[in-house]
Amino acid sequence: MTRTIAGAVDRGRARLAAVGIEAAGLEACVLFEHAAGLDRAALLARGREMVEPEAARRYERLLEERARRVPLAYIMGEREFWSLRIRVDRRVLVPRPETETLVEAALERLSSGARVADVGTGSGAVVIALALELGAGTFLGTDRSAAAIEVARANAAEHGLAGTIEFLEGDLLAPLAARTGLLDALVSNPPYIPTAELGGLQPEVRDFEPRLALDGGFDGLALIERIVAGAPPLLRCGGWLLLEIGAGQADAVRALLRRTGCFDDVSARCDLAGIERVVMARRAA
Repeated sequence: MTRTIAGAVDRGRARLAAVGIEAAGLEACVLFEHAAGLDRAALLARGREMVEPEAARRYERLLEERARRVPLAYIMGEREFWSLRIRVDRRVLVPRPETETLVEAALERLSSGARVADVGTGSGAVVIALALELGAGTFLGTDRSAAAIEVARANAAEHGLAGTIEFLEGDLLAPLAARTGLLDALVSNPPYIPTAELGGLQPEVRDFEPRLALDGGFDGLALIERIVAGAPPLLRCGGWLLLEIGAGQADAVRALLRRTGCFDDVSARCDLAGIERVVMARRAA
């Protein structure tokens, strides 16, 4: 059956809405644009035109994937973060808008020439944003997943940073052992979801994103505790540890930081939803 562009998009919206996708209308438009090679203005202007057969077939395949709850970012192959196009696939967590809070907090405390390590870098989104904003400096990204490191290196190269950011494979802080006392900032968006809560996540997250990047152990703090314990020797006096955390974890993370006796100026920053999303602490003298 021949369909107009507007009709195809409307049917796509209904199909996605039927499986519980909240932004079904927007996503139907995005997927059609991707299938047909159109931008939003062309989609709106050409709504009464007939869909080309090959575009219709591509659109159907994309809708089928999304209806199975494959994350939109994986279907598109990218996600916008900090106004940057970050390539993503099932090897890495999809960057979230709330993680931009981590970038904002770091930039408020750093200047050009800073030495920064991003622990659990995943797609490389955070360290890439910091490197582009700060311009000069030493930038490191670590991840225990070799597959994630591949994605991060490709993203860095795409943004002209192949020779600027060094990516190191290894568990949390282990690859940074040679940087004792040298870092101005250690930033991390570690796994912080309690293991028992993983099953209740949205299908897009639960079934497709890497569990390694989600599972924070019994209380969600297992990896955060390890980073807090291992960070002080790596930071110069006055250097910063900045951690993205889950909702309701700020008090526990502040307590962890204070118990080390190594940090002062412990504080938290809220995301746009008003949730304490980033906890920050300065390495005491």
